[in-house]
Amino acid sequence: MIQKLLCAAGRIPLFVLSFALVANAQSVNYHLLKQVPLGAAPGGGEYFDYVFADSDARRVYVSHGTEVKVVDADTGKVVGTISGFKKCHGIAVPQGSEKGFITDGEAGEVFVFDVKALKITSEIKTADDSDSIIYDPASKHIFAFNGDAHSSSVIDPATATVVKTIDVGGGPEFATADGRGTVFNNIEDKNELLAIDSQTLTIRARWPVAPAGGPTALAMDREHRRLFSAGRKPQMLVMIDADSGKVLQSVPISAGADAAAFEDATGLVFVSTREGVVHIFHEDSPNQLSPVATLKTEFGAKTMALDRKTHNLYLSTAEFTEPASNGRRSPKPGTFHLLIYSR
Repeated sequence: MIQKLLCAAGRIPLFVLSFALVANAQSVNYHLLKQVPLGAAPGGGEYFDYVFADSDARRVYVSHGTEVKVVDADTGKVVGTISGFKKCHGIAVPQGSEKGFITDGEAGEVFVFDVKALKITSEIKTADDSDSIIYDPASKHIFAFNGDAHSSSVIDPATATVVKTIDVGGGPEFATADGRGTVFNNIEDKNELLAIDSQTLTIRARWPVAPAGGPTALAMDREHRRLFSAGRKPQMLVMIDADSGKVLQSVPISAGADAAAFEDATGLVFVSTREGVVHIFHEDSPNQLSPVATLKTEFGAKTMALDRKTHNLYLSTAEFTEPASNGRRSPKPGTFHLLIYSR
């Protein structure tokens, strides 16, 4: 209903539109549904990174140092563990595929695993600090982004081989694909957003993300061609035109942004931060975001995945020590867990 009203904004009184937006904002009310203990990763300490939700297969993949925990998206039950990594980061599972792909930054490799058996079947050499990873349906390629190596390894999933290594000119972070032949990636140390032609495997454009800086998290509204890039220095979320690269709006967020998601069905944008906050915005129009809710989670819960079937949010974190003299807090061994939030 809200989307129909927004589309007809030019034909309805302003007070009606305002009422609809307020009603929509009030309906965004998340609560903690379940906390799932995931234990300690063998020899891996408490390092954790990406969370990936496979909404169709009803699985949630949670990276945790030397292993990836696999959780049933509906029950929260741990259904398996994929192990054998040095320091795993991102997970990608193409829709309907029997193969999944996991980056290992310390090994400089992408591991291929069987999604049914949850066992590693092969390894692909990429580059140092292999981190973010996505599947691009337009090219049918896997794009793994290598932080320290300042590159992207483009993988043919059918043959499990690297078809090209693209120099991205800086430290890549989160990525997303528009499904039409462009892969976007945040270049954190250059304060820019990169557009890659996924057919020719060349750089199409580089755009500044100012007034944001240090961009990490990235999500996309594919229908309206809008990108949502969240940065840490300064702490801002910017909405960007995916065709021109123009920054259309910027809004403040809390410290340590590390994941973002856009929900097509509701027009909601989610940004999770290390401070233990998920900022929730509504895309009122292709040029306007409005804050609608602030979900308090737990300190360190900076990585997040969205289940597009249930609207549930999945975040991983651990218990942390009190701040030291330098202000830093360390995760306590064996306290790693998954947080599931529901509407």
